[in-house]
Amino acid sequence: MLTGENFVGDTRSAKGSSVFQTFNPIQNDFLPSHFTEATDEEIDEACILAQEAFVILSQEPFRKRALFLRKIILELNAFKDQILECYNLESGLTLDRASIEFQRTINQIELFADYIDKGTFLEVSIDTGDLNRIPPKPDLRKKMVGIGPVLVFGASNFPLAYSTVGGDTISAFAAGCPVIVKSHPMHAGTGELVAQCVVKAAKAAEMPEGIFSHLNGKSYGVGKKLVLHHIIKAVGFTGSHAGGRALFDLASKRKEPIPVFAEMGSVNPIIIFPDAILLDRKKWVERIALSVTNDAGQFCTKPGILFVLKTDESRIFVEELKQEILRKSSVSMLHPDILNRYKKRLEEVSYSIGICQEIAPSNDALNEGPNAVSVCGVADFLNAEKLYEEVFGPHILVVECESQHDFLAGIDKLGGQLTCTLIGSEKEFLIQNELISVIQQKAGRLIFNGVPTGVEVNASSNHGGPYPASTDSRFTAVGVDAIKRFCRPVVFQNCPDKLLPMELRNKNVLNLNRRVNGIFVTEDIIDQR
Repeated sequence: MLTGENFVGDTRSAKGSSVFQTFNPIQNDFLPSHFTEATDEEIDEACILAQEAFVILSQEPFRKRALFLRKIILELNAFKDQILECYNLESGLTLDRASIEFQRTINQIELFADYIDKGTFLEVSIDTGDLNRIPPKPDLRKKMVGIGPVLVFGASNFPLAYSTVGGDTISAFAAGCPVIVKSHPMHAGTGELVAQCVVKAAKAAEMPEGIFSHLNGKSYGVGKKLVLHHIIKAVGFTGSHAGGRALFDLASKRKEPIPVFAEMGSVNPIIIFPDAILLDRKKWVERIALSVTNDAGQFCTKPGILFVLKTDESRIFVEELKQEILRKSSVSMLHPDILNRYKKRLEEVSYSIGICQEIAPSNDALNEGPNAVSVCGVADFLNAEKLYEEVFGPHILVVECESQHDFLAGIDKLGGQLTCTLIGSEKEFLIQNELISVIQQKAGRLIFNGVPTGVEVNASSNHGGPYPASTDSRFTAVGVDAIKRFCRPVVFQNCPDKLLPMELRNKNVLNLNRRVNGIFVTEDIIDQR
């Protein structure tokens, strides 16, 4: 049942007078529930509770967090039908898409629960002392600890996997950090239902109150106040470049600057070589067209630019790709505001010199994002900075190149990317050392003979990239390494064994994989001091 209230720790709260509603893009109308925006008082209460919870968490066994995560899974599964129904109403996305995203959310929570149990994230390193060495060698023991209360912003395009209980929240919990979620106003109802599950799970796992709070806010004021609150130690964000950069700038101006881990999208360029067109033209037409238009192109990894060598065969390929994209049914975008921003970007692209653009018909009453294809020559592309920016929606820009050297020139013009894709034969790849080297400097994930949409969540995942794809290319928002964003190292020097955390003591009672005097071991081989 939706109440429209905030969760300040375990307590429902609605002290404010400002309310808003979510919107069904298919019905083109507001949904009945009203959500109360969090007040300054509620923000402060949530932050204080989070700080108190953090102190308690830092003294409790790290494996207790795994139990908490597994309790979240149980609660989510118990309320799956209600969550998916609300997801569908607020986003306009299909129940099939909702079910897939729900299971992905469950999978990534399970992944982190298992990862915590192994203790790998602690990165325990022990270098025993030697008083007889000249100079004397101190005893040094290092482990990772949580950074402190984390603020997470829900994402518009993933109401589950990147929002209330998405990768940012779960990786922060895994690191031992309380989380305050600033719910996304486009799916506040879905967020509230998920938040109910997290609160129940926290109680069942006997976690300290304040480990989780869930605050509503349609205005920028709630997010701004949270970022500036002195208790918040890090921010996780998935969204637009403008939004992520604004948060980054805000956090850097604090008296105590804090990291903002923002994933801000990219154009995810594809380079297709002649062999792929000659041997598998129809396959790549279908796969690329689906990747561009699936769910109205509202994925941060949607391919936005395609580089192709201009030949007789490529002209056929480009025409078939264009027709395949334009013939696919347009679907509703997440919100009229997103649709309007998409149409504005299409106009900006069309104004560029040398652009030939075709847009499929759509139904504005259903907030459908029209599928679109733009084509230009490489010379015009290299002189049009507006073309290098993301178009969030079912659109792709085809850049026709005069030589394969133009592939390198085109990629060089782009900023940092989440992904870059090469489609061709192994023979063609083997002579592209310089291009592949440049791509490694530009993107967080290199894809060979695939499409960028579809992000696998595991230990080898990377969902980040150089700016402007993300604010810190050293980190990922997906996979177990996401935990590293919310940890910091602490060293204990010459500390008596009985005062050390259990994982750093001489006897390896936790059976952890630890680095001892430079060697990774699980058994207890530490010299007694």
